[in-house]
Amino acid sequence: MIPLSLKEIAAIVSGRLHGIDDEAASRLVIDGPVVTDSREAGAGGLYVARVGESLDGHQFIDAARDLGAVAAMTTRDVDGVPCVVVDDIQAGLATLARAVVDRHPDLVVIGITGSSGKTSTKDLLATVLSTAAPTVAPVGSLNSEVGVPLTVFRVTPQTRFLVVEMGARGIGHIAYLASIAPPSIGIELNVGTAHVGEFGSREAIGVAKAELVAALPEQGLAILNGDDPVVRSMAARTRARVQLVGTGVEADVRATDIDLDAAGRPRFTVHTPAGTASVSLPLHGEHHVGNALAVIAAALACGLPLADIVASLSTAVPVSRWRMEVTERPDGVTVVNDAYNANPDSMRAALKALVAMGHGRRTWAVLGSMLELGEDSTAEHDAVGRLAVRLNISRLVVVGEIARPMASGAQHEGSWGDEAVWVPDADAAQRLLEQELRPGDVVLFKSSRDAGLRWLGDKLVDRDEGTT
Repeated sequence: MIPLSLKEIAAIVSGRLHGIDDEAASRLVIDGPVVTDSREAGAGGLYVARVGESLDGHQFIDAARDLGAVAAMTTRDVDGVPCVVVDDIQAGLATLARAVVDRHPDLVVIGITGSSGKTSTKDLLATVLSTAAPTVAPVGSLNSEVGVPLTVFRVTPQTRFLVVEMGARGIGHIAYLASIAPPSIGIELNVGTAHVGEFGSREAIGVAKAELVAALPEQGLAILNGDDPVVRSMAARTRARVQLVGTGVEADVRATDIDLDAAGRPRFTVHTPAGTASVSLPLHGEHHVGNALAVIAAALACGLPLADIVASLSTAVPVSRWRMEVTERPDGVTVVNDAYNANPDSMRAALKALVAMGHGRRTWAVLGSMLELGEDSTAEHDAVGRLAVRLNISRLVVVGEIARPMASGAQHEGSWGDEAVWVPDADAAQRLLEQELRPGDVVLFKSSRDAGLRWLGDKLVDRDEGTT
């Protein structure tokens, strides 16, 4: 973190000091990790004692101190470590994070949101920008009111670019995150039906996502997916300059000649105000083309040459776990683990990628539930099953009660018998796969995180569970 004395931190968050006097607090500098998990504490760091539904972070202050934390932010007096005591931990987190951003006037903040693809795009952009200057981006999917501050706290005086992933579960959420890390560049990837059960409609999701570009300054840049009508309409919600990306002729950064190789990896020609170039992505799935276009537009805005951007994209590798993670087993089975999250749009993209990767091979789609779809859940699961038939996927294994309509949809669409099967849980799916997978098969795992299929994907490649 940008070095701050404990006294400065107390003043920033309007807290009071406990266990240390003003003079000592002025000398105690926090320049290590700021964490909410005591196991991640380190030398010179600050431990923030959050109180959750089941755990009280105050219980782990000693553990954080033993790992090197020199102070804590708390909501009550705790002995044994200097404390900044505040009324509201979340408010303290947010206020301190904003102060870190404000103390770094040369920092370029890029915000990313969308119903799907946020983490993959964040990883791609961080890969590209880090070739030009020190860059900070979220670990995994830290895109919440806690995750965004924790990402900001990793900024140092040398950091030039800060990439912030912004998620939303309601109106006002992204506006709040943008107040913590005010972006000068905003990327709007898409508006799908993820979380429609919470928002009520795709249009309501669009209103929430548009809070990112609404927060941009007049001299900022809004990068909008021109192929998504809801996103494209967000141009009216921002004061910033607008740049469209996509495949349409009106896009400022446009992809043409899109093709997939035998492994489902996309190649295309990109047309930009800075010139034209051929792009080859080592990632799997055509959906990465749109992500890459947004990255190219943002990196150009940050001053990187097009040739350097394209070169970085050509060597990009998956950074975050369980996002189109491809493993070739010694027996010739290809395992595609894309089971960190799922919604109807990302399900369709993953199934199409499976088809591209499985040309001439037997393909398996092992699919679990898509959560937070509300009253649309049954119809959306049914539609995914029908799509599996239309794409001529060899075998469909549907896991769990919520996902059961996928199996019935497939059976009604194609009069399928054994090609589509429903099983109650991941253990049953594992037994089926162990019995029936053959060398050369390609098997996709896709579900919402809580369905647990990512662990099954790990088991099939003998990878330790829980690795992040």
